[in-house]
Amino acid sequence: MFSNLTYLHRFIRGKENTTLLLLHGTGGDEDDMIAVGHAISAESSMLSPRGKVNENGMPRFFRRISEGVFDLEDLKFRSKELAEFVRNASGVYNFDSNAVIAVGYSNDANIAASILLLGLFRFAGSILFRPMVPLIPPNLPNLQNSPILVASGTMDQLVPRSETERLVALFRKAGAKVTLTWQEGGHALGSEEVKKANEWFQKGILS
Repeated sequence: MFSNLTYLHRFIRGKENTTLLLLHGTGGDEDDMIAVGHAISAESSMLSPRGKVNENGMPRFFRRISEGVFDLEDLKFRSKELAEFVRNASGVYNFDSNAVIAVGYSNDANIAASILLLGLFRFAGSILFRPMVPLIPPNLPNLQNSPILVASGTMDQLVPRSETERLVALFRKAGAKVTLTWQEGGHALGSEEVKKANEWFQKGILS
């Protein structure tokens, strides 16, 4: 652990210039998304931190008041902290900070969305599984042509379809190039949409 890298994390060196920032869901850890990362881009480097917030023994990246109701001040603080961690890690591990792709699931896709909407870090691409609107910024950032994949479930009981569409509308209003995919399923992440994420990555990031 390096002194300026304040998250427990794993870093796996890859052969490509790209680095996947892997953000686990509630109750996960720095190992949870590694297999997903390899399935999306086996040749990329992997930076996988563990969320610092403890919710009844389950790691998260930011606090919530209840299901779907976020502690916005903590979300803003943690978003800045995570963005700074990525910048510091790029120096420590010598990877290109302009070639970082965020890959997040559930509530921790939400912190990636928060970083984007607050303009804290310019990801080279973002893959957001089951996200919702984390916050409404006072001013939208310039996300011109930023590639974002939003993967949602048609029967997700935690994230209504209208919430997904509201987030996509925010990203598009900010200028992002958003691809929205729907899986016939609930909140759980399936192998078919990880495969779609791989196809999107190969076409939208590496091409």
